[in-house]
Amino acid sequence: MTRKNSEQMKAEIQALIREMMDSVLDNVLYKKPFSPDKHRAAKPLYAALVPDEIFKGSHFERKFVTPFGKVWEKLALIAAQHYLGQAEVDYAVNGTIKEGRLNRITEVLNRLEHPRKNKQRVHPNWDDEISYILNGRGKEIPITVRCDLLAQDVKTGKFYGFEIKAPLPNSDQTKVSKEKILKLCSMTPRIISEAYYALPYNPYGRKENYKWSPPKRWFNMKEDAVVLIGDEFWDKLGGEGTYQLFIEAVNELTQDYKPKIYRDYLGIEPPDSDEFFTLPGLS
Repeated sequence: MTRKNSEQMKAEIQALIREMMDSVLDNVLYKKPFSPDKHRAAKPLYAALVPDEIFKGSHFERKFVTPFGKVWEKLALIAAQHYLGQAEVDYAVNGTIKEGRLNRITEVLNRLEHPRKNKQRVHPNWDDEISYILNGRGKEIPITVRCDLLAQDVKTGKFYGFEIKAPLPNSDQTKVSKEKILKLCSMTPRIISEAYYALPYNPYGRKENYKWSPPKRWFNMKEDAVVLIGDEFWDKLGGEGTYQLFIEAVNELTQDYKPKIYRDYLGIEPPDSDEFFTLPGLS
């Protein structure tokens, strides 16, 4: 990634976040502000026991979480378009899979989910699982798999599929993602060169320190090659250094929004800016 490209990517990441944050603030400050009177009328018992400020915070959270629900995919789209060349979110991949492979995908997932009686729990191992599945035979069955993000490297022609989840995904989400990735890797002919289960941010720092347990039922989060966490994901999409660029892009916006939210929404003076939480980079 050239310096010019990195600066353009950073500017686009910040522009997207600014657009979303400005929309949230417009909603909570002007269009749909928290109303103590409405809250007290709707939930008098709550209002009698708990300070309004608690529910005012919840009001902001609801207005924030909904528009930011797909923010990871949107940010990933920017990185992939800059570095790989082409990308689309929520892309449907149509292909065929041998019937025996489909049966083996179900078998693999069932073994991971339901330990056999008097047997030790089966632990995930991507290489063993996909090797077993690809030996399945039978007639071709038409299949459609929707990728959170499909990217194409315009230089090599390779396609990459990504299942993008929040940093702390639940087990059910991860099972669905694994089934999709197994299907993408089992198609004949192969359409997607590489498919990944991606977590855009790692609250534990390095991949070897990732501790969140729900996805571990489905993937070896530290060793499976199809799992990308934090820097691995961003550098795959945007080239080396993209994760750090993403961290810087977000942290530079902290000073623009937190003081405003403290003053204009909460009606209190912000703490010293040194106390603001910012995304830590890799140590």
